[in-house]
Amino acid sequence: MCTSALGSTLQDTITFLAPSLDPNLCWPIRPTLRNELDTFSVHFYIFFGPNISVPPDRAAVFAINLMPVLDSGGVLNTELKLNLSSVKGENVTVFGCLNHGRPLSLEDNSSIKCESDSISGFLLSVNSSSNITKLRIPYPQTGTWYLSLRSLCSSGNGFQLCSNVTAEVYLRSYLTPCINDCGTYGQCKLLRTNNYLYAACECKAGWDGWGCSDPSEAYSYGFQLLTTLLLCLSNLMFLPPVVIAVRSQYLLEASVYVFTMFFSTFYHACDQPGIVVFCIMEYDVLQFCDFLGSLMSVWVTVISMARLKSIIKQVLYLLGAMSLSMALQLDRHGLWNLLGPSLFALGIMAVAWTVRTVRRRRCYPPTWKRWAFFLLPGTVIAVSAVALYAFVETEDNYFYIHSIWHMLIAGSVGFLLPPRAKPRVGVTPLKRRRGCGYQLCVNEHEEMGLVDPVPAIVTINSISINSIS
Repeated sequence: MCTSALGSTLQDTITFLAPSLDPNLCWPIRPTLRNELDTFSVHFYIFFGPNISVPPDRAAVFAINLMPVLDSGGVLNTELKLNLSSVKGENVTVFGCLNHGRPLSLEDNSSIKCESDSISGFLLSVNSSSNITKLRIPYPQTGTWYLSLRSLCSSGNGFQLCSNVTAEVYLRSYLTPCINDCGTYGQCKLLRTNNYLYAACECKAGWDGWGCSDPSEAYSYGFQLLTTLLLCLSNLMFLPPVVIAVRSQYLLEASVYVFTMFFSTFYHACDQPGIVVFCIMEYDVLQFCDFLGSLMSVWVTVISMARLKSIIKQVLYLLGAMSLSMALQLDRHGLWNLLGPSLFALGIMAVAWTVRTVRRRRCYPPTWKRWAFFLLPGTVIAVSAVALYAFVETEDNYFYIHSIWHMLIAGSVGFLLPPRAKPRVGVTPLKRRRGCGYQLCVNEHEEMGLVDPVPAIVTINSISINSIS
């Protein structure tokens, strides 16, 4: 560093960079204004910018200050754009050197480097053929970063000082959570490890890289379309349970199955990682309705198998819907959100079947055909579906296994849903025995409020006795 004869007030805010060994050549370091917008979202504004004039005889140096903890979990972006009209047709190249800790100078020689014996930085350059350049540094080191800009003209021996040509560049420096907001095939997420907060891209559809821009292992369009159709069309397996429920007069259960089929189809159409995506409403709403419909389908099916009284069944349906909604708000991806209600409903069904077995002194359901052709296959299918969901499904085979899960759950509902309840044979009312009895005969005129025109005649109700026929 070098000293200057400036006043003490100015020296407190501006430092100077010596570009060479000559201590008489001092370049001022211009500070930047910090504007915080959101978490890891900061813009650094340059005084009298963003267009910067880079004279031929000296460098323009800027200081960017990154706060500890607050700025280390994002991405530092720097963009340079050369104004072609400012170089007046000369073969001018503007070099930039961005480094941490202390500024580095670029000498006018054939070897342009952004490093010294102890530190190194990032080199940028813009010229007439390539007038835009961008630099992104994920998780930058906190402290002060320095950007040194120098304009040089190319010659046969390398680069040399330009003569009377002041290049003008557009400089933009800012901090973002993720690179390009992770693009089309990724999602930017804020993560926390111990006490360290940082942002990262969660890439989908096989894309990779800091900003999900590496397509080396990306899924093709045909594969994305196939996975979307598998996850959506597999929900059509709920149509047979809906038809069975309607024919068996289980209208409430049928409405739950229709709800599940509808929201599961459009949730998976919106949940796809690639470009084959279709959302009819917000993703969070579709996900909640899909999970709630799936759990309610299991709940109402098992409760209906218990053959409870209508009022008790309706109360259990309502309590189940409210309890499952609360559980899904706590943790939508928890395994016990599926197993807990299912085991509780199975316990209710087991108690109801045991009571009927004791009262009737015979096994319930009473027919072996019901056990052999409906309950046993339905139970095997349902257990297989839960096993696939809990132990086999992964991110790599999600498209196939989850589609099979849809079909198995819908198929088990078709087997386990009980048949239509037989109407109870009630006691028919006895026919009225005809015999002696009294019948009150009401005068029709008096009943209608009519008055006889002769006041002396009083109308009297009569009692008639029916004789035995």
